[in-house]
Amino acid sequence: MHFDGKAILVTGASRGIGREIAKAFAARGARVALHYRCELEAAETTRNMLTGEGHIIAQADLADPAAVKRMVDEVVERMGRIDVLVNNAGIYEELPLPEATYDEWAAYFPRVLGVNLYGAANATYCAAKYMMNQGGGRIVNISSRGAFRGEPDAPAYGASKAGLNSLGQSLAKLLAPHKIFIGTVAPGFVETDMAAERLAQPDGADILRQSPLGRVAKPEEVAHVAVFLASEGAEFTTGAIVDVNGASYLRS
Repeated sequence: MHFDGKAILVTGASRGIGREIAKAFAARGARVALHYRCELEAAETTRNMLTGEGHIIAQADLADPAAVKRMVDEVVERMGRIDVLVNNAGIYEELPLPEATYDEWAAYFPRVLGVNLYGAANATYCAAKYMMNQGGGRIVNISSRGAFRGEPDAPAYGASKAGLNSLGQSLAKLLAPHKIFIGTVAPGFVETDMAAERLAQPDGADILRQSPLGRVAKPEEVAHVAVFLASEGAEFTTGAIVDVNGASYLRS
């Protein structure tokens, strides 16, 4: 899988899964635009890790539609085109219903969906418009097994990822005639800073045992699938959702 000279935009690229996705594309010859919201230093650290040249950093609050459009326009202006969009950025917040006030509940869903679903939808719209004019492209969404098994303590997160799955499948049908192909990766727990705190809790060992492999995924394993879905030759996977959860949750 080679991406020589292609322009890749990865949202949430300053750390974790996004960082590994950016590294994987760069290692295959791509020029990568690294999106970040507020962690400029971390984004610069990621850029310094990338092989090759032509990598840039782009800032935006994905909950702000105007900021999303400005970011995509800036990436295209600086890189000349956009061949692949990876919607990786996301936030995870817990708010079990029995413990929440109505005001907390009412603010919680727009906050989480504003980044995880609306932000991804707006980035997809902006990138797809450019892709249609340039003859095609690839979009890869990073979802979660929580979209299928449920997230009782983080219902907005689960809902946002279920929505992202449906968005990807809907647009895969719509955009295929424009040679824009869309794939989704649905990881379980991944060895990232975001998951470290959860795995350090008393039930962390139980989480590891959810997979018959006795561990959680490495970010590189998620990145590998994201790169495959964006590669030439994977066009007929458009609309697919690929589980990367070590058989911790199997859906029919």
